[in-house]
Amino acid sequence: MADHDLSGFARDPFTYRGVTHEVVRRGSGPAVIVIAEIPGITPKVLAFAERVAAIGCTAVLPVLFGRPGRDPHPSGHGRLKSRAYMASSILRVCVSREFTAFATGRSSPVVDWLRGLAAYEHERCGGPGVGAVGMCFTGGFALAMAADERMLAPVLSQPSLPMPVTRRHRAGIDISPADLAKVKDRCARGGLTVHGLRFRSDRLVPGERFAFLRRELGDAFVAVELDDADANPDGLRDPHSVLTEHLIDEPGQATRAALDGVLDLFRTRLSPGEPRTGPHR
Repeated sequence: MADHDLSGFARDPFTYRGVTHEVVRRGSGPAVIVIAEIPGITPKVLAFAERVAAIGCTAVLPVLFGRPGRDPHPSGHGRLKSRAYMASSILRVCVSREFTAFATGRSSPVVDWLRGLAAYEHERCGGPGVGAVGMCFTGGFALAMAADERMLAPVLSQPSLPMPVTRRHRAGIDISPADLAKVKDRCARGGLTVHGLRFRSDRLVPGERFAFLRRELGDAFVAVELDDADANPDGLRDPHSVLTEHLIDEPGQATRAALDGVLDLFRTRLSPGEPRTGPHR
């Protein structure tokens, strides 16, 4: 794909508690916060946002790293520049105080800003609440955001933090005990389900992490786990990005079914007539 010029998207700054990030938006209706994977808001992330807008929601994409619309594929800018761009995005998140890459039992500080954004977008866009999808490095952010009752549809797409360097890191996710307790309470009360997506072979998202989520959230955790054969063979790197890089956008494909399931979740839970309680299945 070539670089996306962001035509059809609005761009505005959003400030919360003294922290400002640009936000890219498209659509109307209840808000879905789309938190991009590294290296940033790629054309394929924007294509996912367009699908969200097409179901009657507002896709809201915070710019936390990278240049919105830039294609990371070597065919667009050459292998050397593509690697340098990827490295700069990784460095940005590793040195920033907003992100926690290796610590267990902690929610990244940027989650507080994301909750502020979700509250603002809920007020602006209306509807019974908001949805969110985090991808890769940001995957667990959607879980921590669900400590807020306004979050009705959290999706964890290949949640990769904390980096799985030890057994403890593999068998956990980036959320504080206090936030996890609130999410568990909401799940126990029947008002929330948490959806997770991963490829079974993905070393960044080990099976122990999903086992942890099943243990903590019970039946409220809905897992979609895919085989390597389900991934787009033209995607960058090994099978990893379910909704973007490794999506095969054709009926009958497992990744397309995963995408359709996520869109159905947003459509159902965020419909203006949907009650605020009762899990989605």
